[in-house]
Amino acid sequence: MTLQLSVPPAASNPRLTGLPVAIIGAGPVGLAAAAELLERGQSVVVLEAGPRAGASIERWGHTRFFSPWEYVVNDAAARLLEQHGWEAPEAAKNPSGAEFLRDYLLPLAQTPELEAVIRYDTRVTGVSKEGMDRTRSAGRSRAPFQLQLSECCGQRTLNARAVIDASGTFEQPNSILSSGLPVTDAAAEARILGALPDVLGADRERFAGRHTVVVGAGHSAANTLLKLANLVRANDGTRVTWVVRSARPTRVYGSAADELEARGKLGTDLQALVQGGAIELVDSFEIDHARVAGDQLHLAGRRRGAGFTLAADQAVAATGFRPELGFLRETRLAMDDVVEAPRALAGLIDPNLHSCGSVEPHGVAELAHPDANLYIAGMKSYGRAPTFLLLTGYEQVRSIADELAGHHEAARLVQLVLPETGVCSTDADGGCCA
Repeated sequence: MTLQLSVPPAASNPRLTGLPVAIIGAGPVGLAAAAELLERGQSVVVLEAGPRAGASIERWGHTRFFSPWEYVVNDAAARLLEQHGWEAPEAAKNPSGAEFLRDYLLPLAQTPELEAVIRYDTRVTGVSKEGMDRTRSAGRSRAPFQLQLSECCGQRTLNARAVIDASGTFEQPNSILSSGLPVTDAAAEARILGALPDVLGADRERFAGRHTVVVGAGHSAANTLLKLANLVRANDGTRVTWVVRSARPTRVYGSAADELEARGKLGTDLQALVQGGAIELVDSFEIDHARVAGDQLHLAGRRRGAGFTLAADQAVAATGFRPELGFLRETRLAMDDVVEAPRALAGLIDPNLHSCGSVEPHGVAELAHPDANLYIAGMKSYGRAPTFLLLTGYEQVRSIADELAGHHEAARLVQLVLPETGVCSTDADGGCCA
């Protein structure tokens, strides 16, 4: 799909000459942004809070992508890697998170070009305009961005001509409570694990022989449920209950028409386990409270208009993620009130409107904010929407790189072809997307 967009291109600014583009996050989209910019002769610096590239991916490295290699490698990054003898993995194979790191992301970070510009153990704690908070307007467009950094040796600042925030959302999980508020009971919180635990590996003993509730209606929940079902088959007393807020988990079950075979199989396998009784499905359950009573975690709330309580040993919160916007507070952002995504993008991805596998092509026009040359890209650009694919992020940063390199027409000619899910339904009931 190709769409010609028309918004005024960013004007050149002599005051910013010589300053780098600051990229926040050394994950796949952040490093793709760096590769795209370096290919266009731009100066960059990549700021990564973790000790190495893809630090968040390490935490779910045991999980296999439902996208094959052909959909998870950025073109500019591949060209850079090939200059150093890299051979692309088999295009049709689906990598695990660990394989993705080993065979692509870490080699990319270790290329001489990127190794020279990545700063690890460097957390961005604030972004503003040099000498002015968000209320100051005079001269604002000419001022460089100033990033406040926390490093091992202390605090310091860095000036940049542009900022691309590709820091992701994995460190900001949503609550299991329907209100979105955090669980405040410390004992209950200790019984609630984050998304994608290593059920069949390092965390196996925590799950074997116990009753686990998995809360969530996305592919992270499906991955965890399928692995827990393996323990159920061992007849060791393991029980699994799946809780969703909707009346039916249509989007997770997917369709035989899914253009990503592994994604489709994830849903059909899960549906078969529910129908066969290995996994108990509790739908239409709004969780209001979580507390520990006796030796059980009690999840209490409402189901189909009546009070309902579910007791188990523990829960897994596979309820999605939300963006951390606090360190951007002194910048001027145009964010949607509901999805917490850039306002012009939100209508294309709002899960209240649709859950299609495709999204209109988008780039600098949809990702722009009132502070020019500030972009939120990758998973974080989707805010609380759950349908992000790496191809989307790669096209976002390709467009941004062209814009920052002065190729304004190319930046606005955005192309995005995503594999369809075969399912197009609203979160509430199953209506169809336009």
